[in-house]
Amino acid sequence: MYSFNGLDMGLGNLPRLSAAKTRSISAENFTGEKGKAGMATEGTGAECARDLGQGWKVSPSVNIPAKSTYTMAEIDGPGAIQHIWLTCFNAHWRNMIIRIYWDGETSPSVETPIGDFFCNGWCERSNVNSMPVAVNPAGGMNSYWLMPFRGHAKITVENLGSENVVLYYQVDYTLTEVPEDTAYFHAQWRRSNPLPYKEVHTILDGVKGKGHYVGTYLAWQVNNSGWWGEGEIKFYMDGDKEFPTIAGTGTEDYFGGAWNFEQPIGQYGSFSTAFLGFHQVTKPDGLYRSQQRFGMYRWHVMDPIRFDEDLKVTIQALGWRSGGRYLPLQDDISSTAFWYQAEPHVPYDKLPDKDFLEVV
Repeated sequence: MYSFNGLDMGLGNLPRLSAAKTRSISAENFTGEKGKAGMATEGTGAECARDLGQGWKVSPSVNIPAKSTYTMAEIDGPGAIQHIWLTCFNAHWRNMIIRIYWDGETSPSVETPIGDFFCNGWCERSNVNSMPVAVNPAGGMNSYWLMPFRGHAKITVENLGSENVVLYYQVDYTLTEVPEDTAYFHAQWRRSNPLPYKEVHTILDGVKGKGHYVGTYLAWQVNNSGWWGEGEIKFYMDGDKEFPTIAGTGTEDYFGGAWNFEQPIGQYGSFSTAFLGFHQVTKPDGLYRSQQRFGMYRWHVMDPIRFDEDLKVTIQALGWRSGGRYLPLQDDISSTAFWYQAEPHVPYDKLPDKDFLEVV
């Protein structure tokens, strides 16, 4: 009856009717089943609701024990996840690993620390005001990446830490037909700490198949004085070997800024926009906080980088040394890459242990 499937939402198609069904999974409705929300009689809010009873915020969150994995959502398709909101204390953002599996796969298509997935890899909250990712006071993390699936979707959160974590969350999705040419959402985290001298940081490698790259988030700690962002980002695709098809002109250029992000003179000018951001600038405090740290994102929403067979993405870390020469830096760089591709994907390397993930 209705030709619109309820995906690809925007202001222009909001009036259109669809046969799509809206559902939501949270601690108040673990399965997303119709007419089954707010029925809990036990949960993290039960004591607070003891005078009011069922239906009065009895189960707003879950407690995830240390060194355990919690299944946040399981959904039978076809359909698409349209929004994820969650929050927990920022001290845990690198210890909490979000994984997403599509259509029964055993290797996750998304595997990143929660903080990095939401552009907050340094575990010190920084608000983000972009189209696919928003982080709002005081640690409300939102993803609007469209995540279609055909048979099944599964989201887990692993607590690598030694303390229990209280997690609040909501997964909003639609059940609808998914077009044949629709790819699957992927995200992968990597870290170079420190980056070896005269080497580049690899943001993404080993991708095989057809797809398009849609975003980069970097959490960057500078281990030298001076400007650190002369390095180029490079995209090797479809058989590129020594030289890439796409090479940027500098780190701040790729993230939409210019001239060292310096505005006014002598200061970094932070910004957060729909597709580009240099949103986090953390300065030394004169005592134990000895290094500068930065957070920046670039979303290729309007300009996806398409590949047919394979993709590799790298970035250089370059500063300045005497004589007007580039200095290859040995910084601490964490990256999260976001892309869509047809399944199956190449399984990711094993995620490093808690100590390597840790921000200190």
